[in-house]
Amino acid sequence: MKKLDKLILGSFIGPFLLTFIVVDFILLIVNMLKYFDEIFGKGLSFWVYAELIGYFVVSISPMALPLAVLLSSLMTFGNLGEHFELTAIKSSGISLVRALRPIAVFTVFLVIAAFLSNNFIVPKVNLKTFGLLYDIRMKSPALDIKEGVFYSGIPGYSIKVKEKIRDNDLRDILIYSHQEGLGNLEVTVADSGRMEKFFNENYMRMTLYHGTNYKEERAMRGISEKPVEFNRTTFDENVIIFDMDEFQLSRTPEDLWSTNRAIKNIHQIKDGLDSIYTLINDHKFQTYQTTASIYPFFTKERKIDPLASIAERKSLDDTLRAEKAKRDRVRQDSINKAKNTAKEDTTKVVVSNPENNMRVEQGEEEVLSVEASKTAASSDSLFRKRKLQRKSLDSLRAAEEELVQNPTEDEMPVLEEGYRKEPLTQEEKDLIDSVVFKRGYKSNAITMALNNARSLKNNFGVKKTQIDNYEREYRRFEIAMYQKYTQAFACFVMFLIGAPLGAIIKKGGLGMPVLVSIIFFIVYYMLTITGEKWAKEGIADPLIGTWFSCVMLLPFGLFFLKQARKDARLFEPDFYLEWWKGVKKRLFKKQYS
Repeated sequence: MKKLDKLILGSFIGPFLLTFIVVDFILLIVNMLKYFDEIFGKGLSFWVYAELIGYFVVSISPMALPLAVLLSSLMTFGNLGEHFELTAIKSSGISLVRALRPIAVFTVFLVIAAFLSNNFIVPKVNLKTFGLLYDIRMKSPALDIKEGVFYSGIPGYSIKVKEKIRDNDLRDILIYSHQEGLGNLEVTVADSGRMEKFFNENYMRMTLYHGTNYKEERAMRGISEKPVEFNRTTFDENVIIFDMDEFQLSRTPEDLWSTNRAIKNIHQIKDGLDSIYTLINDHKFQTYQTTASIYPFFTKERKIDPLASIAERKSLDDTLRAEKAKRDRVRQDSINKAKNTAKEDTTKVVVSNPENNMRVEQGEEEVLSVEASKTAASSDSLFRKRKLQRKSLDSLRAAEEELVQNPTEDEMPVLEEGYRKEPLTQEEKDLIDSVVFKRGYKSNAITMALNNARSLKNNFGVKKTQIDNYEREYRRFEIAMYQKYTQAFACFVMFLIGAPLGAIIKKGGLGMPVLVSIIFFIVYYMLTITGEKWAKEGIADPLIGTWFSCVMLLPFGLFFLKQARKDARLFEPDFYLEWWKGVKKRLFKKQYS
């Protein structure tokens, strides 16, 4: 590495680390504010909050890296231009692209590291974050009894104290017990008391002094009801034990979030995409299969066959399911066989006389052979009966068909007296039609058809909604997969924008670079949100939606690089005044020519 590369890279590393820490801290505060009311005030230890903050820092790092690269590259080349070091580099025959090379190489390695972090580290950290955040949300607030206010944080009790001395001593205590769920039928009043936690703070002992307990039985609401029992107990000292499990932080298993796309790497996301696509294809295939049976005018010769792609995917999925079931069956059979072998070994009886043992085995074989012969004989006779029945039915059907096709004179239908051979007259037809219409046969048929149509529409609407939900989830999985690439590549795009802009602006420090960085980062964030929204709603392909922000900002970076190589003064008023004068001269020449 040459001295120039060391100089430029050394001037970049410091601002990069500083800006990354600052940006990460700002994004951390923004994320923590979302859960401020839910995670604070729970009486948790410092290490629990430190663990949660550490998880948040790692999970938001992919978003902080592009802004840190943009701001640090702007500051680096702005400082070089402000102190005329960039001018000296160019005057020595070194181009701007050559000066950008060390930071570009560093950014490429940073892109690779960001991708590996997004794919392997961030999913595991997200899993830890979801679990810990859920446990903190489910934890009850810390025990905080205030003066003159009923406290119902302890399940089954409502406690009110008039005066609280320090943290443990209480005066004028009123306790309502709701343990039996019958209302305020048990009340305890005491002059003073003291709270103490014990057994690793899993339980709390409240000792009450000089008080009275009132307890009344619940009335049964009978007509001739006897007066309910009322008990009053006076005590000098009474101890109540409260269970503090609600105030402890219990950790839930991490398997509950195993289906969340934010905790999966690319390989796991691809597996999830395949599973979701299988569900979508199964629903479409079932829709095609049930459509023909829904419409009554379809016959056996007229069917609705699914598309070739759907049928091929269905056959592939069925083959895979059958193979998986076969493997599971073989595995289960091997396990059962091993269990049976072990059971036979443990229940094996040692016989002293081998001849008796052989006789017993021979007797068992004879019994089994007799039973098998009986079973075979009964099944054979049943088979013969069914065969004879089938032959008789086939002969009857053949005779009926022959009689219908070639009836004999004796078998011709005899016409009864009064049998009519002439067709119906118009008056008779009108009479039949009037009977049909007056009795409402046509209106009933129309009503039934409308009801069938509405039910079909509702059924297809439900199926369409299910398929749309699966397709939306499929697109979200695709977005989560492509984001691992785009968030890493955004670092290089921001470098292409920040480094040439710093060379053009020639202002270092935290003034102009911070303003320009914030503007471009807001634009990048808005484009990212817009593209992801298009992808989620199906307006654009997830690949296009996730890469939309990088593709839109990349031409700006190439344009700024071109202007920086020409030493353009894009941010100086003289540049635009000279450009406007040139435009006016060209306009005047066209008018007078």
